[in-house]
Amino acid sequence: MKKFGIIGCGFLGNIVADAWKNGLLSDYTLLGVTSRSEEKRQKTADRTGCKALSSVDELLELKPDILVETASVEAVRDNAVKILGAGCDLAVISIGAFADGELYDNAVKAAQNGNSRLYLASGAVGGFDVLQTVSLMAQAQKLEEKAGICTHTGAKGFKNTPVWKDSLLTDSEKSRVFTGNAKQAIATFPRRVNVAVATSLATAGPQNTEVTMYSVPGWTGVDHKMAAQIAMSDKITMNDIH
Repeated sequence: MKKFGIIGCGFLGNIVADAWKNGLLSDYTLLGVTSRSEEKRQKTADRTGCKALSSVDELLELKPDILVETASVEAVRDNAVKILGAGCDLAVISIGAFADGELYDNAVKAAQNGNSRLYLASGAVGGFDVLQTVSLMAQAQKLEEKAGICTHTGAKGFKNTPVWKDSLLTDSEKSRVFTGNAKQAIATFPRRVNVAVATSLATAGPQNTEVTMYSVPGWTGVDHKMAAQIAMSDKITMNDIH
């Protein structure tokens, strides 16, 4: 039996906790959970019969084999290196944190030093193995690689972000609200572009992955279209994914 803990007791954290409670993680024992909200962590702990802890440090004292992060980009920034360096595996949901190349490099080094593993969850999108294959082909042949992701979502998805305008609610046509690379995207939307950063980590890197986001009237849900290309000529573009 492997021992695990959960960082973050919101919607996603409770999906993991409930999966364990309902027998879907039969090879694991849930040691404890932690969250910024005392009420939320206690509620999750009471429902699953594990310990409610006030910090990641307390969770690490229980010697888990792996911690599952479902909290936030900030939680990854504050704790990833420490967790991996302590010899504990880490599964990250808030992949957007790794648009910070220095943090990603430090996390990889900590995993190497701690003999631990860092797992980046593909989350909302499958098929990253295909993108990684394209990237490996580019590296092997020393060819330029270009990657991009185009996202369509409803106007309300951009509320409380720097691109928000009231007119998005009354537009009759889709409008482009953001164009930049993945690193710029995570700086603009700290909690909304994990898929874009995951795409960049599977391909050309955060600074070389184009991100385009559209607000679409009446749109429900989120649509992502991703692509990776290898340069077989002097220049490649990602216009076709828009």
